[in-house]
Formats: sequence, C-alpha cells, structure tokens
Amino acid sequence: MEVAFAHRLALSYESPCSSLHGHNAIVTVYCCSETLDEAGMVVDFKHIKQLVAGELDHAYINERLDFNPTAENLARWICERVPRCYKVVFQESEGNVAVYVRGGYENAAL
Repeated sequence: MEVAFAHRLALSYESPCSSLHGHNAIVTVYCCSETLDEAGMVVDFKHIKQLVAGELDHAYINERLDFNPTAENLARWICERVPRCYKVVFQESEGNVAVYVRGGYENAAL
C-alpha cells in the first residue's frame, strides 16, 4: 500500500530530515497463520489498510505517534499493530528501505 505522510526526525546530528518534509512510502505487510479464518484469509487486506493508512496517510505523523518516526520505527509500529504480522518492508523513498522482522521470524523467507 502507498502512504503519503509528513514528518520530521529528532536526530543527534545536523540533517535536512530534522525539518518538516514528506514521503510517499510503499508499505508491504507480511502475515502468516497455520489456519485461515471462515472467509479463507489470514488477515483481511481492508483491515490492514485501515490500521495503517487510516492512521498515517495524509497525516503529520509526529502529532499522531509518540516515537521518533524513522522508517525503522514505523515498520516496527506497523508490525506490532497488524494481527499475525511477522514482517514489514517500509520503503520511504527509492533506495531507502527498512525491514522489520518480529522476533522468532528472523529466518523467514525474505
């Protein structure tokens, strides 16, 4: 899914990212289960989109989240919110990608 958002990073060094700026991120969420629900799904994609895009899309996320909104922190936050999620790939911009894998899944197929 694509998410358009604005943020600024709290960094211990001088960086343009400390100023307000925006991204059109591409977020890929990986979920798994040994069984499927009554509809034949692990997690409904619509539900995932509501949990993620519903909170982040077209938002100034520093006002919504209580942590430094790095791509890595955002990937972890998404993984922790989405049921049965074990991995999130957060592409902030071309060439800038963070991958968060929930503990216990480090050897999962990437």
